[in-house]
Amino acid sequence: MTASSNGETPAVSHLFGDPEDLLLDRAERARRQWTREIPDVADKLTPMVVIGRLNEAAQVIGREFLTPAYAAVGLKPGEFDVLATLVRSGPPYKLTPTELYRTTMMSSGGMTARLDKLERADLIERRPHPDDRRALTVCLTEKGLLLIKDMIPSYVDVQRDAVGGLDSAEQETLSGLLEKLIRAVNERNTL
Repeated sequence: MTASSNGETPAVSHLFGDPEDLLLDRAERARRQWTREIPDVADKLTPMVVIGRLNEAAQVIGREFLTPAYAAVGLKPGEFDVLATLVRSGPPYKLTPTELYRTTMMSSGGMTARLDKLERADLIERRPHPDDRRALTVCLTEKGLLLIKDMIPSYVDVQRDAVGGLDSAEQETLSGLLEKLIRAVNERNTL
């Protein structure tokens, strides 16, 4: 930005400054804005950019690729997660609500609502636990099993498309780095 003829810097005419900045990802735009506003933190912003890019990548991939894949078979993301977890568990395709809750990392209240909806759709059923009269087991129905097994081949293709901007080696590198980051955070939280 250049100074005006009276020596003052003109006001920014666009919310994000230079319209060309709109071509930047949000994290880089934020880095530039923080560098301008608080120069003392300029050399400490890489973690903010990494986290911002992780968040934005997850949002974009979810919105543009995954959510439409779930919707194509009449599911929402959390519902797919429950059914896919049951399928991945292998025969007899049943888990307790607590096992599902721990595996899918959703709230217990959210789990109950999802199970209710999936049961109404005849994709799961709740049965008494064989060893504990107070507990239930969530069982995948034949309809639920077929829905997920039929969907997975095209879903894998959707995921491949979602990360298609990276070649195979880059995908492996990114996957390894994210695994390392997740492990470090989990280890730190267990100390």
